[in-house]
Amino acid sequence: MTAFAGANLSATYTAAELTGAESAKAPGIGDKYVSHDNKEYRFVRYLGGAGAIAAVVGNAVGFFAPGGVSTGVVNDVTSDVSDTAGNLAGILCGAPASGDYCWIQTAGAVTIAPALVSGADGNALTLSTTTDGTLKVAGAVTDAGGAVAIDASAKIIFLNCPR
Repeated sequence: MTAFAGANLSATYTAAELTGAESAKAPGIGDKYVSHDNKEYRFVRYLGGAGAIAAVVGNAVGFFAPGGVSTGVVNDVTSDVSDTAGNLAGILCGAPASGDYCWIQTAGAVTIAPALVSGADGNALTLSTTTDGTLKVAGAVTDAGGAVAIDASAKIIFLNCPR
């Protein structure tokens, strides 16, 4: 894993673009980028999961855990909540096809696409376990967390995901 400079955060990449003659132009899996405003990003592979959930810019993703059972994978993510263990990985910056690669934001302020399933300003948030690509209030000690609602009605949150 390396720090990556000059990231095109909305770009998506196929597996073929990460190998061969063009590979020097693409980030590496797990690469990190810190922007001028101190937001943090990680380069990951998106998987649609069992529900074949399409990637949507601004939606939440969790670490890929087939059938909800974690295998310790940290560079594969999905918006399909049935294929996560409820651990928030970040927010999608691009909309790759399943099996393709993109950047996710892991730290800093961000405006998300969907409304919160539950929660209000100042609440700790975690990945929803019922609605794909969304966040809910972290109400139990077993909720992983990873974000705080800054302005829930405007969908502005502050991320502090594992990185």
